Amino acid sequence: MASDFSTSVDYGLRLSKRIYYGKGGPKAPVPEVMSKSVPESCLPTAVMAYAVVVEPAVVDNPDVPSYQPYVHGRCDPPALIPLNMHEVCMDVDCCMDTAFVTVTGVWRVHCVMASKRCDCRIVVPMGEQGSLLGVEVDIPGAGSSYDSKWVTVGDTNETGKVPKAGDGRFLKPHMYTFRIPQVEGGSKLSIKVSWSQKLLYQDGRFCLNVPFTFPVYVIPVGKKISKREKIVLNVNTGIGTEILCQCTSHPLKELSRDVRKLSFVYEAEVKAWSSTDFNFSYSVFSRDIVGGVLLQSPPLNDMFCFYLFPGNKQTRKVFRKEVVFIIDTSGSMQGAPLESVKTRVLASLSKLNPEDSFNIISFSGETCLFSPKMEQVTHGSILDATQWLNNLTTAAGTNILIPLQQAMKLLADASSSIPLIFLITDGTVEDEREICNMMKDYMTSRGSISPRLCTFGIGLYCNHYFLQMLAQIGRGHYDCAYDADSIGSRLERFFTKASSIILANITISMPEHLNVLELFQSHIPDLSFGNPLFVSGRYKGDFPDNIKVSGILADMTNFVTDLKIQNPKDVPLDRVFARQQIDALTAQAWFSGSKELEEKVSQFSTDFSQSI
Repeated sequence: MASDFSTSVDYGLRLSKRIYYGKGGPKAPVPEVMSKSVPESCLPTAVMAYAVVVEPAVVDNPDVPSYQPYVHGRCDPPALIPLNMHEVCMDVDCCMDTAFVTVTGVWRVHCVMASKRCDCRIVVPMGEQGSLLGVEVDIPGAGSSYDSKWVTVGDTNETGKVPKAGDGRFLKPHMYTFRIPQVEGGSKLSIKVSWSQKLLYQDGRFCLNVPFTFPVYVIPVGKKISKREKIVLNVNTGIGTEILCQCTSHPLKELSRDVRKLSFVYEAEVKAWSSTDFNFSYSVFSRDIVGGVLLQSPPLNDMFCFYLFPGNKQTRKVFRKEVVFIIDTSGSMQGAPLESVKTRVLASLSKLNPEDSFNIISFSGETCLFSPKMEQVTHGSILDATQWLNNLTTAAGTNILIPLQQAMKLLADASSSIPLIFLITDGTVEDEREICNMMKDYMTSRGSISPRLCTFGIGLYCNHYFLQMLAQIGRGHYDCAYDADSIGSRLERFFTKASSIILANITISMPEHLNVLELFQSHIPDLSFGNPLFVSGRYKGDFPDNIKVSGILADMTNFVTDLKIQNPKDVPLDRVFARQQIDALTAQAWFSGSKELEEKVSQFSTDFSQSI
């Protein structure tokens, strides 16, 4: 779908050469040479609008007709001509580990005759774990306006409740597109789109990256056309520790600073639109492990968040690891997916310490072990593993249960260490619920130091709810890569996050007198240097002034500390943790097969959409 879209844009750029800007007028900034192959560079890298052209004869300047010879034929599929952008403003609110982004702008249908109409297609590229929150489109001259509405699955069965199929869809996992029907040539579209995305945590810093790179061919033609871009950034860590700004891609001006809050603005008259994504990073300074409990401000006082930050104390000891990599080698993994996995597994092995141990299991219809026992990390064992991995080939079938059982057997004698299982797959199997139940029973029987099961899904066809549920049961982490190009980077981050554990078996002593207490994660994950810990839930009742959190440190001593209860009025927990809660509830609904939970997810999503 993305390649077809790129091809249509490529054709649209060629077709846009028909646009006439008057005798001696300026030339439109269209690339002189465009690829004859599928041009991936034509995919948008910021919010963009396109004219959908079926009849090439309608392509012309709506202000200065050129009276060019009639063009016969039709565009099948339709060509997509990027519209000129006249204004753009981006507001970003970062709160805890989530960013809420709103982009507003004005695009003009500069490429269609004034007497003709065409559909317009809007594309919204989003950042890390992007979730579209809302869309508003206004066409002032035509008196038309459009906005988005959240609906349940039940609504789709009622005629007239939802748009026709194809009006809204994903070109890529984090690139949403929708259609605006029949817009007159020369009209301006005022567009406002909002989404949420996650902040990455790397090297002790929160990192924000928002798609904000515009191609030269969306610059309006004409010297007197004003082009003003603006970025407003607000940062609210949610905790009372010092914020240290690290770097930014655009020249931000600081407006205000508080203990846990910062505000910036960038505004300029420009000759060309932003040619780079918006990047910003900051760290939350703390020498050691720090945490707290946040309660949702009234009137929505039924949500809480428990958090722990790993601190900047790099001398703190990391748990010794016993690691088993379980790699899917079914036929669908052939080529780039399997090669990317091999490369990242070898890179992860090279980062293990000499006191760690490892093994590798490949599976398709059958399983194959690198070694019958756990191998100590040495130069020789890594060389042997490299040769073994390089000889892996794909085969038919997918059987996940057997390699999981073999991994459990390999880690049965683990002590004074964190046993880690990394399951990497792109497929589905029929016995997924049975696997979850088996793992649930096994984890319960193992006691305090049970294997941490971390799951990684590749592509669109594996059951991501199954993998999320396995990770919840196994106190591990879940991540995914929907396309081959992102497998390497996401796996690297996935391994780093799960492998640097500093505090395990975390428990919080919640007040017994609460009327209702619901955690949206069945088990609290471990705290690692690679990731702060956020656990959310709902409650009814009164919290005390503080609660205790405890766990086990890498030297096997106990860790206990008091967490202060805070009730900030400017931290929207319901918005920040909406996706975490929806994902967790959806995985639980899949696992249990509960219609009641499915309805709960739908109702929660609807309530959240109405509060935006």
